[in-house]
Amino acid sequence: MKVTKKILTASITATLLLGAVNMPVFVNQAYAATTTTAEVIYGVNLRKGPSTSYSVIRMLQKGETVTVLSKYGTSHLKVKDSKGNTGYISSSSKYTKTSSGSTGSGSSNSSSSATVEKVISAGSKYMGTPYKFGADRSSTKYFDCSSFVRRAFIDGANVTLPADSRQQATYVKNKGNAKSSISSLKRGDLMFFMSYKGSSASSYSGVNKSTATVTHVGIYLGNNKILHTYSTDSGGVRTDTITGKHWEYRFLFGGSAL
Repeated sequence: MKVTKKILTASITATLLLGAVNMPVFVNQAYAATTTTAEVIYGVNLRKGPSTSYSVIRMLQKGETVTVLSKYGTSHLKVKDSKGNTGYISSSSKYTKTSSGSTGSGSSNSSSSATVEKVISAGSKYMGTPYKFGADRSSTKYFDCSSFVRRAFIDGANVTLPADSRQQATYVKNKGNAKSSISSLKRGDLMFFMSYKGSSASSYSGVNKSTATVTHVGIYLGNNKILHTYSTDSGGVRTDTITGKHWEYRFLFGGSAL
């Protein structure tokens, strides 16, 4: 009983010391479809969130195998252990050895295409959902442009993008996927736009788009169409044709978030 009490006391103390008050926001990136497990090669903490500021669920021991659920940024993995606990561990090769399948590039491209379709399908289910500027990111009752895109990726790909359009734009740029030409975009890419200045091309002729501020985001459907939401008067989530309209003139860049 004394040993049990000491262990319990140590556990409570550790929780109090390691528990986080301020929980940072992290970007969730779907892990490669061919990767399913990781072997622990050096003891590593399984935490409640993807940062050392989160409390420890338990220590994973050398030799344990965990199921990899997703990747968070470049530093953490979301995993499920053999006991059914779900949490986050460092993705450093010092701690784990990831087991990957041997599928070729064709299978990888097919998997990526399937994920894109799931994202578009998930977004399309919200067609007509009312627009509300600054909508709650956890709500599906209303959307603004970035919360809608964020929800489509959560529902369709288990990918949690940053909260607003500017941060989402930075996320795509940081992945090295930015394209300045609409003709270079692929179905499922995100599209980023500057503020509305008029309905004609001349209204944007003097704008330096390389320094313009991102104010809108949507999902490219291919064939010069976009799935998005942008005002209360527009009827909420909808599709629009880009070419020949202010959307074409306001376009800054786009790219894949996957």
